[in-house]
Amino acid sequence: MPQEHTYKQFDADLENVRARVLQMGGMVEQQIDNALQALIKADFELADDTVARDHLVNALEVEIDESCAQIIARRQPTASDLRMIIAAIKTITDLERIGDEAAKIARMVREIHEDGRIISARLNQIGFMVEIVTDMLQRSLDGFARLDTNDTTLIARKGRDVDEEYNLVLRNLITYMMEDPRTIKTFIDIMFVAKSIERMGAHARNISEYVVYMVKGKDIRHTKIDEIEQHIG
Repeated sequence: MPQEHTYKQFDADLENVRARVLQMGGMVEQQIDNALQALIKADFELADDTVARDHLVNALEVEIDESCAQIIARRQPTASDLRMIIAAIKTITDLERIGDEAAKIARMVREIHEDGRIISARLNQIGFMVEIVTDMLQRSLDGFARLDTNDTTLIARKGRDVDEEYNLVLRNLITYMMEDPRTIKTFIDIMFVAKSIERMGAHARNISEYVVYMVKGKDIRHTKIDEIEQHIG
């Protein structure tokens, strides 16, 4: 009976970690959406709130990290359980960095909109990039929750789409700045926003790769897209 109780408590500890990772993922998704809405609508209050809430994501990362360390020290997990803990630690690091990028975008809202210039048309591509990244993150977290690697290749392809959109945004913004030098400061800021979104996509893809490691014990980092299916098949 004592040993059975120990096993049940271990399972509960692992499930608690998984649940809090997903909770953190939900918080980060909200941060992304808030940052985008603040940018598009020039909502300074929402931008400030997004920045202020970044510490909540950071605090949860620390809590989960500490829980994982305690599980490793007390339970000495092996095989799939150990991989789950390692994947959780890596996942929350990427989630925290996505949250940082969202906060960075929110901090730039005032600067981008400060001169009152109408730039909504220039933000359409930014919104499209965010849609792709949000879908990538949701699919990665869903895979983490369900121990499912089916979307890994799709997420990698979407990551490539984000990179292509980022390059397109840069080319368009450079063209606009050449046509109207008065836009240079604002569009350089938007370039930084686009770069933050591109980085979010990279972090979301990382999370999907950790899921493959967790489920199959295979490290597919730095693997080409056409080789990924061979690893997860």
